[in-house]
Amino acid sequence: MKVMVAEKYGFCAGVRNAISTAEKVLAEKGQVYSLGPIIHNPGVVERLAKKGLVTVDDVEQIPAGATVLIRSHGAASEEIAHLKQKNADIVDATCVLVKRMQQIAMQMEEQGYKVVIVGDQNHPEVRAVVGCTSGAVVVGNESDISTIGTGRLGIVCQTTQSPEFFGRMLSAIARAGFDEMKVINTLCKEAIKRQQAAVELCRKVDIMFVLGGLESANTRKLAELCKKYNNRTFHLQNWDEFDKKLVFGCRTAGVTAGASTPQWIIDDFVKNLEAVEV
Repeated sequence: MKVMVAEKYGFCAGVRNAISTAEKVLAEKGQVYSLGPIIHNPGVVERLAKKGLVTVDDVEQIPAGATVLIRSHGAASEEIAHLKQKNADIVDATCVLVKRMQQIAMQMEEQGYKVVIVGDQNHPEVRAVVGCTSGAVVVGNESDISTIGTGRLGIVCQTTQSPEFFGRMLSAIARAGFDEMKVINTLCKEAIKRQQAAVELCRKVDIMFVLGGLESANTRKLAELCKKYNNRTFHLQNWDEFDKKLVFGCRTAGVTAGASTPQWIIDDFVKNLEAVEV
């Protein structure tokens, strides 16, 4: 089968930094705790776990004095304060763009704005930003706008959302009649490039595969966008999930991957897909 790979795909700078930081600290310490999965890719999490990275869901699960890695999605101010109370050795691998959004949200709140975060309220990045403020509101669809209340709005967006989604939500918020809206674009340019490259490729091929963890928001967004332009789009974690029946009647396939998908998963998938006879 003829296989084409998107121009932009896979690991972003923030993910590379988080993984390299984890590997460096693990080599020094032997055991390190991660507050939540370091990235949303089971294969990477499992590989680092074998090196001593212990993933926990809550600060309470971390022993006093332990070394703790703050993952690329960041952590809430309350969690950081709690870790300091435990005398933890904190290693911050928060993505610089997420850190920037946290700082913007805090500054807006100090200036008297009601912070509004456009994005998924259950995503760890968004929860971390909410946790850096005293009363941020998250809006994931137009029906959520009614929960904002009143006041001067300071609006940011989850870094991995698409410009189209952010623009649509801003338009809906504007129509709600708020007196003042201060908007700062916090979208990740690398995520946008990956989205554009994926859409461009999916239009050229018979079938499109988006590789990445099922919990990865940016991977799901890639799959969602591609599905709009190519109905034969499939979100798979790796080659093990491939079914030859999917490519029945197809001659060309496109492949892209989320920002938390390692190169070895992509290479393995492409090599195996190229060997499929159609």
